[in-house]
Amino acid sequence: MGTVAAGDTPAQSADETAPASLPERAADTTPDNPWPLALLSRKLKEHIERAPQVWIEGQVIELNRRGTNAYLTLRDVEDEISLSASAWSQVMGRLKEPLERGSRVVALVKPEMWLKTGRLNMQVRDIRPVGLGDLLARIERLRHALGAEGLFSESLKKRLPLLPHRIGLITGRDSDAKKDVLRNAALRWPAVHFEIREVAVQGGGAVGEVIRALRELDAMPEVDVIVIARGGGSLEDLLPFSDERLVRAVAAAETPVVSAIGHEADRPILDDVADLRASTPTDAAKRIVPDVAEELSRVRQCRDRLERQIALHVHREEQQLALLRTRPVLARPEEMLQARHQDVDRLVARAHHAVSGAVVRGEDAVRHLRAQVRSLSPQQTLDRGYSVVQVLDGPAAAVIRAPEDAPEGTPLRVRLARGALVARSEGELTATRAGKIHKTHTGEEGTAHE
Repeated sequence: MGTVAAGDTPAQSADETAPASLPERAADTTPDNPWPLALLSRKLKEHIERAPQVWIEGQVIELNRRGTNAYLTLRDVEDEISLSASAWSQVMGRLKEPLERGSRVVALVKPEMWLKTGRLNMQVRDIRPVGLGDLLARIERLRHALGAEGLFSESLKKRLPLLPHRIGLITGRDSDAKKDVLRNAALRWPAVHFEIREVAVQGGGAVGEVIRALRELDAMPEVDVIVIARGGGSLEDLLPFSDERLVRAVAAAETPVVSAIGHEADRPILDDVADLRASTPTDAAKRIVPDVAEELSRVRQCRDRLERQIALHVHREEQQLALLRTRPVLARPEEMLQARHQDVDRLVARAHHAVSGAVVRGEDAVRHLRAQVRSLSPQQTLDRGYSVVQVLDGPAAAVIRAPEDAPEGTPLRVRLARGALVARSEGELTATRAGKIHKTHTGEEGTAHE
């Protein structure tokens, strides 16, 4: 493998081996001026080896020891992705127990590239097996974190339908869990219908397959409840059902979900988020559909109770009718009519008296008002000798209230108590003029004018 001298940068050491006529950057290469393969390999090696060391988790699927080295192939615990790794004997010697194929480990690795073959390798600098205690502690931490978010709240639990029309079943391929659910559900309710999705229930791809099946069934409107069932197994086998992605997918489902994983003692996180936890697949079958025999028995019991209640009700009503028929109002109903007849006569008399009194009082009030109106009538004033003087030809026959309203020569209409006179104004009456008019009437002067 190539090395870099102290004080030189990786780019400098690679460029020193390249002829000056070669492009400095990969983007500048052309068919006429390419890089040598060795130059590309060295640059890739320098770039990869600048990556920092990192802790990773995986499963050992291959393990070979040759001399002072151990060569491993690590695979992701969920996806079908693997990488080659190598470790010195002193690293492997720090383990209390030797590794075996299938062991789950966490390792501190540093990426490197083998220059001659172009292979990417992970140099293991520390490696530790993941025991059951570590897995349990990790599951409990996740359980606590999801619980703090409220994903396990009882208010989010959906009620299962009393009699589902179609049941979605997610289970292993040709598994005992599938057979248990189908058999026990059919024994309890022969008309039950299932929509089955067979998936991997352990291993790297289990989580993704279960989530896809869950979403597919959740999107089907005819599916009323979904059962996720798996038989018993080791803690590692049941790890997919404590995966955070699956737990969140179940929490987001609109259809009620029943968890039936393992045995009574098994407790994956799926049990906490599901709307109903069944201890076993058989228990799930008993809890999602009613027992037809029990339902028929309940129907018979309800029918018997209904008949007894109806008979009791009829008997009570018969007794009530017999009691009512002995009462005086039913034995001699004419007495009730006579009493009401007397009440009606009394009320009619009171009403007649009240109306007569109101009429008399009204007549008195009318007479009093007529007298008041007559006393205020203009005719009464005229009868006492007064008259009303109006302009004969003026608009609306205006009433004369002052001398200036009728200048000299104005034709007038004088209204009396009986009839009216026509006159003409001689102007304002002064003391001197009044004397002249008086003398005229007494004969001392000429004839008085009209």
